[in-house]
Amino acid sequence: MRILVMNPNTTVSMTASIRATATAAAAPGTEIIATEPLWGPESIEGHFEGYLSAAAVLDRLATLDTPFDALVMAGFGEPGREGAQELLDVPVLDITESAAQMAMMLGHAYGIVTTLDRAVPQIRDRLLTAGLLQRCAAVRGTGLGVLELERDEERTVEVIIETAREVVRAGAEVICLGCGGMAGLQEKVAAALGLPVVDGVAAAVKFAEAVVGLGLTTSTGRSFAPPRPKAIGCWPLSTHLPLERAQGSACNTEFSAQTSGI
Repeated sequence: MRILVMNPNTTVSMTASIRATATAAAAPGTEIIATEPLWGPESIEGHFEGYLSAAAVLDRLATLDTPFDALVMAGFGEPGREGAQELLDVPVLDITESAAQMAMMLGHAYGIVTTLDRAVPQIRDRLLTAGLLQRCAAVRGTGLGVLELERDEERTVEVIIETAREVVRAGAEVICLGCGGMAGLQEKVAAALGLPVVDGVAAAVKFAEAVVGLGLTTSTGRSFAPPRPKAIGCWPLSTHLPLERAQGSACNTEFSAQTSGI
């Protein structure tokens, strides 16, 4: 079995961390392939970057020539999962729903610790759409940006634990790590809390193994039927851009929100 794990941002070091967590969770005989989009934001901290990332991920999936049996999308609360389900004929799981589903098997109420507070409404909306919000006691931000998670692991773990205790006081019996960049930190957080801590990447890999093992995949009967054939200008986008990639690193362009119209 081969599972593709997609980091939705272009930070290669984060892809490596996600790959390590996925590999550790995988059963013997399961091969983990991890990658990131060819273009897009280096981290995702809002709707604008989220939708850019969704397009970049779909572009990467449309041009990837490596076969795989399931896809794990390693962005917490980001859009694009449904598009991938239409595009692919293999099971597609995302870490948001996988973490919440597993947490609900382990306790009555769960809570989520994420990065910036601005991510909280986006995650809550995702849970609401998935029908998983009712048993969520709280979603709290640590105040750490996505790229800050990798700078000082000891400090990152301390802040996650401190925030998780707030979530426990709100009624959570299980904690979910609400960012792919937190992959691999669940054991340290669980040891401090004395409660189950679910890493979404690991949970999604195990669910993917189960779905593939049962011979199941996404239903194409209605909601996730393949896209209807039609002309799409300059698609896939990456085939029309001079990305000038070197050794797997994406091209980088600085962006300012002061651009006209934004």
